[in-house]
Amino acid sequence: MKLALTALALAACTHVVAQTPYPSTPQKPVSDNYHGTVVVDPYRWMEDMKSAEFQSWLHSQADYAKASLAQIPGRAALRERLGQLADAGESTGGYEFVAGKLFYMKRAPGQNQSRLWMRAGVDGAQGADRELLDPNNIPGEPGKHAIDWYTPSPDGRLLALGLSSGGSENSVLRVLDVASGKFLGEAITYTGLNQYGVAWFKDASGFAYNRHPADERYNKSAVFMHKLGQDPSQDRPLFGWEVNAKEKHALADLPYVYLSKGSRWALAEVLHGDAVERSYWVAPADQLHLGAATPWRRIVSPADKITQAVISGDQVYALSQKKASRRELLSLDLRAKSPAFRGVLPPGESVLQHISAADDAVYVKALDAGVSKLWRVEKKKAKGAISSVALPFEGTLREISPLAGGELLVLHEGWTQAPQSLVLNPGKAGSPARRVDVQKPNSLDTSGVQAQRVMAKSHDGVMVPLSILSSKSAPLDGKRPTVLSGYGAYGITQEPRFGATRLAWLERGGVLAICHVRGGGELGEDWHQGGYILTKQNTVSDFIACAEYLIAHKYTSPATLAGTGGSAGGITIGGAITQRPELFAAAQSAVSLSDMLRMEFTPNGAPNIAEFGTVSNPAHFKAMYAISPYHRVQDGRAYPAVIATTGANDPRVEAWEPGKLAARLQAANPESYKSKPVLLRVDFEGGHGMGSGVSQRLDETADVWSFFLWQFGDAGFAPKR
Repeated sequence: MKLALTALALAACTHVVAQTPYPSTPQKPVSDNYHGTVVVDPYRWMEDMKSAEFQSWLHSQADYAKASLAQIPGRAALRERLGQLADAGESTGGYEFVAGKLFYMKRAPGQNQSRLWMRAGVDGAQGADRELLDPNNIPGEPGKHAIDWYTPSPDGRLLALGLSSGGSENSVLRVLDVASGKFLGEAITYTGLNQYGVAWFKDASGFAYNRHPADERYNKSAVFMHKLGQDPSQDRPLFGWEVNAKEKHALADLPYVYLSKGSRWALAEVLHGDAVERSYWVAPADQLHLGAATPWRRIVSPADKITQAVISGDQVYALSQKKASRRELLSLDLRAKSPAFRGVLPPGESVLQHISAADDAVYVKALDAGVSKLWRVEKKKAKGAISSVALPFEGTLREISPLAGGELLVLHEGWTQAPQSLVLNPGKAGSPARRVDVQKPNSLDTSGVQAQRVMAKSHDGVMVPLSILSSKSAPLDGKRPTVLSGYGAYGITQEPRFGATRLAWLERGGVLAICHVRGGGELGEDWHQGGYILTKQNTVSDFIACAEYLIAHKYTSPATLAGTGGSAGGITIGGAITQRPELFAAAQSAVSLSDMLRMEFTPNGAPNIAEFGTVSNPAHFKAMYAISPYHRVQDGRAYPAVIATTGANDPRVEAWEPGKLAARLQAANPESYKSKPVLLRVDFEGGHGMGSGVSQRLDETADVWSFFLWQFGDAGFAPKR
């Protein structure tokens, strides 16, 4: 498919919008005194989300938004085009190669949810693929489910997995028999924190897993040991909250235990809320049966600034940012009388991101000028030798799964390159990558799309990476319909990713841009710290600088520019539209952190203190209050049209946060529905986005993009009076 340029047709008249006022929203002011500063919160009542009043209000806002969006004439055709693009090929991920079997997730064209699959070997010729589980078609268990995570047993006969419904991420741990495709008797609740899977015992008789209390969602969790067939209430605690008086754990600590093939050691990891640095302990694997009395030995504390560690044999490999913002690879020999870390891969220009341990080598994924690089550190022959693994194009490695014989199965993609599943043989110099059909190629032609990486100067002179996707034939006339997105938190990196549905925007002559703001990890830990608690304003300022770059270089203009941010990116977009509203015609605030002063009092609040600060600290409060989107809205000030989106079952950013922001914007300009509407779009079967079906995501994209085009003045999206 060649990209056809469709010029933006401007409506001759002013924007035609919703013709009825916003639903009524009560104000019940509550005042708080933070270190001498009195803050009035008119919508505190929304935080009681179970109340009939809030539920009634939420439904009224959702109905209003739905009716407003239904008026947009071009929305149906855009949704149809998005569906065509989404079904142009398969999508796979979650590769796990165990005992000669490859387990993976796959969504085929026309399917609404990814399913769990298995094949014998990696090459299709070695055995037919077999679907193991369709989460939306479980015999005797009606309803829509999602597979949140899974871990194969060492012999490949069983799979432990997490099932949740409605985007809730409230996983129930189940065990699937691979041969029969049937579940065993296990159904362990409160296991939604097992994002890294479980640790199977070597004889596959059971596993260690994380479980949180019934009255908590993220806090006070511990690792328990489960024997297959045992009543979960009898599972013994192994590590974590109040398990052993000698191991002090904070409220928000998240503990995990890992067992590695070929190693006699168990590794315990603790995430300190959402802090980047982690802690690690080791113990002999054959002593885990002691439960709470297991002799754990701490080898890493937060002061060591380790972001990841893995065990391979008697060695612990770790990424450290203590001496280098872009990290170095260290190793520690557990056989030594006084183990100490030594340097293995020194720091350089690349940001070291992730370790994968294979039998013959350790692989380190890195980010170099915005694209993936892969380093190989030899473990056996020429021990310690370092080499760079050749990749077929500049893009992102999404999956790295060690195979037998020194090979690697990877999933590789780029901004304009669809995902490819490849087998690499890094141990054999000159061995070419072999493409396998785990990920089948799609039929889309992206030859008309270009991807660029430029640098935009921020307010303080710092150069900020900006990725720009556009049609090659689109003129730089300052009129391109443009969407600028940004995130900027937790050191997370916005890497090149392929998105088939983006073509629905690009083929209209539009531009999609990603601002790699400070707070992310694109340039190492210094980049993260540059947009962190006291320096968080830089995240917003960087986004504004990228918007100004797109305008100055004639990609777009304020009349045809929209901004988006989701989750922690709600701070980014919320800050941008409240500080520089004149730069944007429209904005989306998606499942967004909008009230920085009240976030820490939610179930997910304690873990996030490590990233955003706490109102109990005067300096933190001052910085948080200065950029909190909800609190920065001013009565009578002109803001862009805003569509706030949320999921009623969101466990990470509760629906009252986007709700408060929408209500405050509506109250600031009660007549804005006539020209710059503020809508609150609610998915009552969704959450934070995890577990949502394809149709849910496409429906939201169609609504948001149609809303943008309407606000840009595209005649094809202008509702009639």
